[in-house]
Amino acid sequence: MGEAPNSLKSVCVFCGSSDAAKPAWLAAARDLGAALAAADLRLVYGGGGVGLMGACARGAHEAGGKVLGIIPDFLVGKERALEVVEHIIVRSMHERKQKFFEESDGFVILPGGIGTLEEIVELLSWRRLDLHTRPVVFYNPDNFWEPLFKLFQHTVDAKLTPPSFMGAWNVVDRIEAVVPSLYKGAPAGKANLLTAIS
Repeated sequence: MGEAPNSLKSVCVFCGSSDAAKPAWLAAARDLGAALAAADLRLVYGGGGVGLMGACARGAHEAGGKVLGIIPDFLVGKERALEVVEHIIVRSMHERKQKFFEESDGFVILPGGIGTLEEIVELLSWRRLDLHTRPVVFYNPDNFWEPLFKLFQHTVDAKLTPPSFMGAWNVVDRIEAVVPSLYKGAPAGKANLLTAIS
């Protein structure tokens, strides 16, 4: 699978594609895109022009940032691919996620639905197996991700996941804290998660 270079150059953002998302979350997604551009970090994202996904890409593009959309051919129309940015069109969701991983040095997770959840779980499963040590940052407005964190903790309490897994990501509640958190990396002492469960 390969490890990311030490320098942070490209950041993948996972987030919802619904235009019905809270206006404050849509605004935060746009602000994140602008912040990535200001930090000279390329945005890698799902390629669509809708929801938080589209807002983030527009924010980056309008701020002069580099943007790469990765979208399966069957979603080009449905998610209204943002034509003003560079795209890679793939054949499947599996290929899309692999490309996200190959093209990114860090990951940011904004509010999203079942598709975002599916992406998160695979990414963190790979982190649990020490297939990568790339920074993962959750933006957690209104404690949106708390139920997921509680589920993860539930698996730890059941001795099905090592306690160290809970240090595999950082959490911020302000969008302006996302980029600094990416540079900060994983919490200290959490580089290796492939440990025995006693």
